Amino acid sequence: QVQLVESGGGLVQAGGSLRLSCAASGSIFSINVMGWYRQAPGKQRELVADISGSTTNYADSVKGRFTISRDNAKNTAYLQMNSLKPEDTAVYFCKAEVMRYYYSSYSQYWGQGTQVTVSS
Repeated sequence: QVQLVESGGGLVQAGGSLRLSCAASGSIFSINVMGWYRQAPGKQRELVADISGSTTNYADSVKGRFTISRDNAKNTAYLQMNSLKPEDTAVYFCKAEVMRYYYSSYSQYWGQGTQVTVSS
């Protein structure tokens, strides 16, 4: 099995910063894409940023403010969030495309989510 555990969420004032972490563990042979998604109340889950190798991709709403990175040795992805706005308030989820040992294809796994609340 594969588990993703997010951490680093919390309450912050507008203009502040938070750093989210997503640690993958279990029977992992390889991880392809790791990404961060968010879901605000009453809204659909949306992509925030993802990373594959050294290639990164960001939602327009977070470009220039958020930075995604990963430590392959630790199977961990990070999301550095700066200049936070109230509209960034959401539950943030981590997703990873993982190939498990003895498997020949990648499967998607999700973390349980971490709450980020930005006060005005």
